[in-house]
Amino acid sequence: MASKKILIVPGDGIGQEVTAVGKKILDKIAEKFGHRFVYDEALIGHAAIEATGDPLPAESLEKMKQSDAVLFGAVGHPKYDNDPSAKVRPEQGLLKMRKELGLYANIRPIKLFDELLGASSIKPNILKGADIMFFRELTGDIYFGEKGRKNNDNTAFDVAEYSRYEVERIARKAFEAAGTRRKKLCSVDKANVLETSRLWREVVQKVALEYPDVEVEHQFVDATAMLLIKDPRRFDVVVTANLFGDILTDEASQIAGSMGMLASASIGDGTGVYEPIHGSAHDITGKGVANPLASILSAALLLDISFGMKAESEAVIAAVDKVLKAGFRTGDIADAQTEPGKMLGTAAMGEEVLKYLG
Repeated sequence: MASKKILIVPGDGIGQEVTAVGKKILDKIAEKFGHRFVYDEALIGHAAIEATGDPLPAESLEKMKQSDAVLFGAVGHPKYDNDPSAKVRPEQGLLKMRKELGLYANIRPIKLFDELLGASSIKPNILKGADIMFFRELTGDIYFGEKGRKNNDNTAFDVAEYSRYEVERIARKAFEAAGTRRKKLCSVDKANVLETSRLWREVVQKVALEYPDVEVEHQFVDATAMLLIKDPRRFDVVVTANLFGDILTDEASQIAGSMGMLASASIGDGTGVYEPIHGSAHDITGKGVANPLASILSAALLLDISFGMKAESEAVIAAVDKVLKAGFRTGDIADAQTEPGKMLGTAAMGEEVLKYLG
C-alpha cells in the first residue's frame, strides 16, 4: 500500500468546484488500488487575500513543500482585473508558488478525444489524430523580470530575461519526453527580433546534440500560432518560453474542444502542482456548470508523474473516455447532437466518471 500526502488548493472561482470533483476521483483510485491518500487544504489567490491579506500565506507555502503533490484549482477575481493600481493581486500567489517550489516546467498535453471532434471550431479532418505535448518554461521571462513606470507614470516597462541554465533544464525535459513519443521536437521563439530568443535558440541547438535521435525544428512564435490551427498534427513535443507558452497553449485548447478539457502539470525538483488550465471563470462560478474533466485529468497526471502510478492514471483517462463515448457532456463541449438528458453539470459529470472507474 502506497501512502501519499496530497494538498488540495482550490483557490478561486470554479477552482473550488472542480477540485472537489478531482479529489473524489483520487479517493476512488485509493479505494480501488489499495492506496492511502492523506489530504490537507491550503489558501491561495483572492481567497487567501480575503482571509489573510497575502495571496500566498507562509502556512500555505509550507504545506505545499511538505506534500507529495498538489491538486490545484485556479486563481483570479474580477475585482482586480479592472484595477491596475492594486498592489496585491491573486496572480502574485501563483507566481510566488512557482518560484518558491522551483516549478520550472509546465507540461500541457493537448490530446483530442475522438468523441469531441465536433466540439472544436477547427475542421475534424484537420484535427483528427492531433496529440501535442507542450513544455512551457515557468520561472523566467517577462513575468519575473524588472517592472516599473517612468516619465511621470506615462511609460511602463517589463523586462524579459533568461539565463542559459533556465533554458537548458526545460530543453532537456522536452527532449527526454520527445524521445518517448514520436521523436520530434519544435522549439518556439522569436529569434529574428528578441535577444532572449537568440539565447534560447542557441541553447536548444546545443542541447539537441545530446539527443541525436530527436528531429528538431525551430519556429517563430507567430508562425507557430498559425500552424497550430492549419496543421496541428505536424507537432509532437513543443518547447517554448513562459509568455509564448501561456498564449500558445490557450490557443491549442481549441484543438481539444474546450479549455475545460485540458490538464497541466508544473514540475521541478520537488513537489509537483497539477491543475486545469481554464482559470477561475467567475462568470460561471457557483452555477454548477463548470467542466470538471480537466481537473480529473490533472489528477490522472498527478498519479502518473508524481506517484509513478501509471495503471491508476490510465484507469482515470479510460473512465473519462467512456463517459464521453456514452454521450455525456458539459455545456462547453456539447453540440447539436447532444441529448438533453446527457447535458450534465459539474457534480453529475464527476459522478459519471466515478461510475466508470468502478
